[in-house]
Amino acid sequence: MQEGKVLVLAFYLPQFHPIPENNEWWGKGFTEWTNTAKARPLFKGHYQPHIPADLGFYDLRVPEVREAQAEMARDHGISGFCYWHYWFGNGQRLLERPFNEVLVSGKPDFPFCLAWANQSWTGVWHGLKDKVLIEQQYHGREDYINHFNTILPAFHDDRYLKIGNKPIFVVYSPQLVPDSIDFTSTWNELAIKNGFDGMYFIGIHYAGWDHKMSGYDDKTIHQPSNYIHVYEKIIKHRLRGIIHRNILRFIPDIYNYSDLVRYYDFNLFKDKDIVPTIIPGWDNTPRSGRKGWVFHASTPESFGGHFERALLFSLKRKDSKTPVLFIKSWNEWAEGNYLEPDQRYGMGYLEEIRKVMVKHNLFPH
Repeated sequence: MQEGKVLVLAFYLPQFHPIPENNEWWGKGFTEWTNTAKARPLFKGHYQPHIPADLGFYDLRVPEVREAQAEMARDHGISGFCYWHYWFGNGQRLLERPFNEVLVSGKPDFPFCLAWANQSWTGVWHGLKDKVLIEQQYHGREDYINHFNTILPAFHDDRYLKIGNKPIFVVYSPQLVPDSIDFTSTWNELAIKNGFDGMYFIGIHYAGWDHKMSGYDDKTIHQPSNYIHVYEKIIKHRLRGIIHRNILRFIPDIYNYSDLVRYYDFNLFKDKDIVPTIIPGWDNTPRSGRKGWVFHASTPESFGGHFERALLFSLKRKDSKTPVLFIKSWNEWAEGNYLEPDQRYGMGYLEEIRKVMVKHNLFPH
């Protein structure tokens, strides 16, 4: 990867094809579309359901779908997809088929990296708070070696995104890894043995985390909870949030998207040593109903301004040879954070990205 080139990476959810486990837990044929399509408005002006436009209710087992997604992303300034990757320990994986087919087929010819979603799957967002569907486990060095070797072919792929000669690898919850230094040092050793200069680890955490102490090269911030934390802290509405989340459950917890992004300026953060992660919107009521969070009234224009401020912040980071900006997400439809075209705004969010990239002479072609 050429130093100095900004990487605009979109997290990519693979849960758009049925798997036996989801059939068992949620009913035959369950995919992310199941909750997305059945959602209904819960308050006046609530935008639900979110219905896809150009790509339709796709199935990620279809190669043409993956090609169309990559073409759409490339044409609007997205540098690559960051595929969510599930490794629960001892070789147990889920939802690996779409990425495996991308890797084996060589198509689409579009850059990518991996993000380890290292959390147990529970029913918390589906009204089954205490039910653990599959547990994330850590089995030490041998399992770390097995994990690395399993995805090593991806690191060797010419499409895999690297900073310098280090493959980018994102960890969703680094604090959950019980022996973080052992994990990162083991992978760095293995990467060097396999012709790289080590790994480029990016941990997703909360502000103030000393990522270097855990063996990480960089860090970004959990979303969407950090938007709410910053907003409530600045306008001193923490009491409102506590009351609403614990007492008032007849409507979801609602925040105006434009208000959130106005306060959510990375330039104002005390911790400047951070890779920005921004979201085009949020509404997880398709999964959690009245217990959800809604970032209400997001528009392409409000997102476009937010994207531009985050992009300029990432370009100013003096400690980064290759600026990185994450967008969560490309296709998290049941959480209301996606860039793919829907029936309300079409290509609007993607067009805003392209517009900003062209404005700052960063559009790749």
